[in-house]
Amino acid sequence: MTKIYYYISQNGNNPFSDFLDSLEHKQQAKILRLIFQIEEYGLISILPHTKKLSNTPFWEIRILGKDNLRIIYLIPTENEIVILHAFNKKSKKTPTKEIQIAINRYSDWKSHN
Repeated sequence: MTKIYYYISQNGNNPFSDFLDSLEHKQQAKILRLIFQIEEYGLISILPHTKKLSNTPFWEIRILGKDNLRIIYLIPTENEIVILHAFNKKSKKTPTKEIQIAINRYSDWKSHN
């Protein structure tokens, strides 16, 4: 089993939860299905949906098709992941702005764990 942690800001906000709440039910279901798969069977179970982000410690879960959603996470230990950021991808390359958000959240997370 893989333990999934979600970045929580210092004021108690969960940006991933906020992102999920902003989506349509069908999009939420796609994401939650992948999250449950990871918890039960590990990251290997969703391999076609993952990709390493070059020059960063981060990985992304890719929800392809009409929805083109991304979830940026990192793997602090073998059976853990920390979800830092999620967004709607509109360009071919992952925008620097989105990676910077993940970097900032990772720094914050590291300083509190």
